[in-house]
Amino acid sequence: MNRDELRKVVLEELSGIAPDIDLTSFDDSANLQDEYDLDSMDALNLAAAVHKRLGVNIPDQDYARMHCVAELIDYLEQRL
Repeated sequence: MNRDELRKVVLEELSGIAPDIDLTSFDDSANLQDEYDLDSMDALNLAAAVHKRLGVNIPDQDYARMHCVAELIDYLEQRL
């Protein structure tokens, strides 16, 4: 799976968690908490959704360090 495909999957799962986010102008490097008002529970739900969809386990200590979609995609690229 390439980076664009991973991005598509992550954004699809993100839109299920935060449907108010406009994905057409989404900034992959923007801090999800600061720019898009995601809280820690949203981050946990995103990690769980990505795990379910891609089969990649993201331990708590790892997803806590991911502040933007670009970091999550980087993480996933290394594990797929």
